[in-house]
Amino acid sequence: MNSLLQPVQLQVHPLFIDGQWRASSHGEVDEDINPATGECFAYVAQASAADVEDAIAAAHMARVSWAQVLVAEREALLLKAADIIQARADELRDLLIEETGSTFLKAPWEVGYAVSCLRSAAACTRQPNGQTFPTCSPGQIGMTVRSPLGVIAGIAPFNSPLLLSMKKIAFALAAGNTFILKPSELAPLIGLKIAAIFEEAGLPAGVFNVIPGSAQIVGERLVSDPRVRMVTFTGSNKVGRLIAAEAGKHMKKVCLEMGGKSPLVILADAELTYAVDAAAFGVFYHQGQVCMANSRIIVEDGLYERFCEAFAAKARSIKVGDPRDPATVIGPLIRPQQCGFIMAQIDDALGKGARVLAGGSHDGPYFAATVLVDVTPDMRIYDEESFGPVTAIYRASDFEHALALANDTQYGLSAAIITNDLQKAMSFSQRSQAGMVHINDTTISDEPHIAFGGNQNSGFGREGGMASMDEMSEVKWVTLQMGKREFPF
Repeated sequence: MNSLLQPVQLQVHPLFIDGQWRASSHGEVDEDINPATGECFAYVAQASAADVEDAIAAAHMARVSWAQVLVAEREALLLKAADIIQARADELRDLLIEETGSTFLKAPWEVGYAVSCLRSAAACTRQPNGQTFPTCSPGQIGMTVRSPLGVIAGIAPFNSPLLLSMKKIAFALAAGNTFILKPSELAPLIGLKIAAIFEEAGLPAGVFNVIPGSAQIVGERLVSDPRVRMVTFTGSNKVGRLIAAEAGKHMKKVCLEMGGKSPLVILADAELTYAVDAAAFGVFYHQGQVCMANSRIIVEDGLYERFCEAFAAKARSIKVGDPRDPATVIGPLIRPQQCGFIMAQIDDALGKGARVLAGGSHDGPYFAATVLVDVTPDMRIYDEESFGPVTAIYRASDFEHALALANDTQYGLSAAIITNDLQKAMSFSQRSQAGMVHINDTTISDEPHIAFGGNQNSGFGREGGMASMDEMSEVKWVTLQMGKREFPF
């Protein structure tokens, strides 16, 4: 942390609380680092405990009036925010590249997703549907209605901060909740840019607040404060478990997406070139910093040798470098220390008999597309998430063996299978333990209007469309007695 006496050429970005841009109450700021260069390009105010209290109080105060806003008005505001993002797509693209190391390939897609997310949420404002029920009491009508929870806190990750923040915020607002965002400490400016967009769109004060800061000061208070009715989190399994345990003490809802070790199964009847291209996209997109990345590729015996040769050649051809270059596929890892973590995984695997077919090294934060074979369950990388451009190829004797390998993991986020055998494809979709299964595609797929989420150690709860609207509201049973009910005494 530093004082506010920073070089004048770098801007200090303030907090956004109760519709106001303000400095931290204790005057602390932190550096925002460009992962491609390692240089600081901005300073961001860091919230104190008093600032967190102000944000919670503002959101709690605004919750009643925001819940009463007509759905048409909420719909119009969300659509206006979408239009603002679309008009500033290049600006947001450049910020994603500078702040997170997103490549020119990935950043525009993320901006477009945020637009779609807001428009999907706008459509959902009119759809928190209730039901009617017959009852066993004469003359009585029963119904359920959905009500906003109140204050929701979102803890966002660094890998796709615009996408994953907006997926939480947009549907929370659509359902009539107020929101407090704790952006990733590695990507705080994206969160503050979202605040500026909603401010321009006309969102009332207090409905949306952004408070960058540490997990100890910001995150822990958001999770423990009883005025916050739900916490939605994307991040590591370790942190997600802590959030779930703490939230349970306070009887608040959580939605957790905690990563995975997603399998891509390729059967022997698959078309080789398509399978190679799908597998490469599924693990090397955004430097492998994708929770759904197919970091386990399971290939049936009849295609295994040819696939390994073709996939390794594909990996060696992938351009690593400047994320601003449109030809770059793999840019920098946002955390330089992640390279050491991945190298330790690789060294452990090599020491126990694995082989490297491609990559296996890095230059600063730039990690080469890496392919391992002969990986066994006693190796760390077998079931430990790498969160980098690293995958292992496994040989399966037949479909049943491939399915068993796919399910041999503590995670259950995404899975995919490439085959022309519809019977096996559908069997895989039913018997996979993953929360999402994709047939003849890679493991990376996301649509803002469809339920997204995983099972087992990948978390629980779902985000997107009406799944978010259900998670971010509560059901109330209402009865209407026509005439007089007869009582036994």
